[in-house]
Amino acid sequence: MTAPITGVSATRGHVPWWRLWRAWPADIAGLWRRSLRFRTLLVTIGLTALAVVVACVWMALAIQNDLFASRRDQVLLDAEQARAAAQRTLDAAVQSDVVQRENVMTLAFTALRDQSSAQMVAAYRIGPPVPNAPQDFSTAEAVMPDLLTPAMRSLVRTNPDQQIWQPVELPRGAGTSLPGIMVGQQLAIEGVASYELYLAYDLANAPETLTFVQRTLWVVGIGLVLLISGIAWFVLRSVTTPISEAADTSAMLAAGRLDVRLEVHGEDELATLGRSFNAMADSIESQIKELAELSLVQQRFVSDVSHELRTPMTTIRLAADMINDQRADFDPATARAAELLNAQVQRFETLLTDLLEISRYDAGSVQLELEPTSLAHLAEDVIGSMEQLAEQHGTDVRLVAPGGYSPVDMDPRRVRRIVRNLLGNAIEHGEGRPIVVTVDSDQQAVAIGVRDFGLGMKPEDVEHVFDRFWRADPSRKRTIGGTGLGLSIALGDAKLHGGELALWSEPGRGTNFVLTLPRQATPLNGASPLPIDPGDDAVAPLEDLGLTAPIEVPHGSAGGETGGGTVAPPRNGAGTSQGGAS
Repeated sequence: MTAPITGVSATRGHVPWWRLWRAWPADIAGLWRRSLRFRTLLVTIGLTALAVVVACVWMALAIQNDLFASRRDQVLLDAEQARAAAQRTLDAAVQSDVVQRENVMTLAFTALRDQSSAQMVAAYRIGPPVPNAPQDFSTAEAVMPDLLTPAMRSLVRTNPDQQIWQPVELPRGAGTSLPGIMVGQQLAIEGVASYELYLAYDLANAPETLTFVQRTLWVVGIGLVLLISGIAWFVLRSVTTPISEAADTSAMLAAGRLDVRLEVHGEDELATLGRSFNAMADSIESQIKELAELSLVQQRFVSDVSHELRTPMTTIRLAADMINDQRADFDPATARAAELLNAQVQRFETLLTDLLEISRYDAGSVQLELEPTSLAHLAEDVIGSMEQLAEQHGTDVRLVAPGGYSPVDMDPRRVRRIVRNLLGNAIEHGEGRPIVVTVDSDQQAVAIGVRDFGLGMKPEDVEHVFDRFWRADPSRKRTIGGTGLGLSIALGDAKLHGGELALWSEPGRGTNFVLTLPRQATPLNGASPLPIDPGDDAVAPLEDLGLTAPIEVPHGSAGGETGGGTVAPPRNGAGTSQGGAS
């Protein structure tokens, strides 16, 4: 019986919500960078929400102030009318003795309560005690003194013809309170005394009204934000969808699908853009087809000419060799002509071979013949084959091979051609100074570097080194019969292996070529085992290395690398360079 799945694997398909939440900022940031629609929609919603919040807050404050001012005016008018009614009652009554005055004051107090909507009423005599004056009265004797401030009472006493008001908190019970307004004014009994009259009004309905208005404003504001967001999304979708389609179509065009076109609807600006885009695509497609046909014709022409010239070239080469072999029997001028003829025929034959190879690259018909090969041993063989050429230029060539002995699948003929070409260039342009060939490897790749200490090249010349038939100094004469296609072919061979051919050069410091090949049949991923830039003369001239005795290069086993820095002795002897120097 199979055991149930437990542990982490059982919940692999369920990601905890907190992990998803942690990924939100990065996801939103990525969407902000990639999506114009999301960015515009987010900005629109943000600005709309800000505008709605500002508008709602301003309207709420304005309504609050207006509501308070309206209620205040209503309260002041009510207090004035109540005071006037009480004053008329006092003025119309006959006040002959204390009892009558008390009765009149009671009538005035009743008029105040009947004429006003105040929740509390109080009257306090102004000035020193008067024997015949009625007593103070209040409907909330325990509360009213605490609500009156000394400043307000002072203003009421000194301003008999004015209304004095201030906001107060009226007790409601259970430790709660209500907002209210306290109105103060004077009430007089002619010839007897004047009184401070206070009426307290609550504003209980105002907060409820204000809360309702604010709640309505926020609901409307949120609905407005959602409505504007929907409208913005719809408008953006109608605008950005054609742009996205144009971007996708452009990507497909860049990928080589020249037959894709945009669907055009209507007569607006986007339709005009679509028609212009399609017209541009039609033009590009026709021009690319014309160029492809022209390139195919050129490739066929070069290939056909190269093939057709090989047979007569072989005959001419044989004849030139025979004439050159008999040049000792000729007079000096004829012998020199035979020697020049033989040299140029060889150069022409090499040029035909290179042109045929270039035509194969252009036609995409080049195939590798892979064999397990030791790059270090291959480099040693190439150096040995070019001994005589190095001796003619007075150049010492050393092999430094810390690694590169284990076999790697490569096309040895093409790699040997690359190394011969690089070494031939170094000998020709090295000004007789030492040349160091370095081979090293790691787990992903093997590399070989050819470093000379010649004149070097300017940065603008380095960019054109791999161009066909390009020369840094057109006035400089080639000394080893190159065709100007060697480095172009070398770069093609390197790319065919999935590797790379890099170059470093500085005037006065020399040049360093580094060929890097992958161990597996996959493109390179990572740095080369050898640095492209040797730094501040990381490889010094041989006479500065302290090497006085020749050291032979040991042959590493097929199963691993040899350790240490191994330096081969200088090679001086005969040899020729295939592929030509750049």
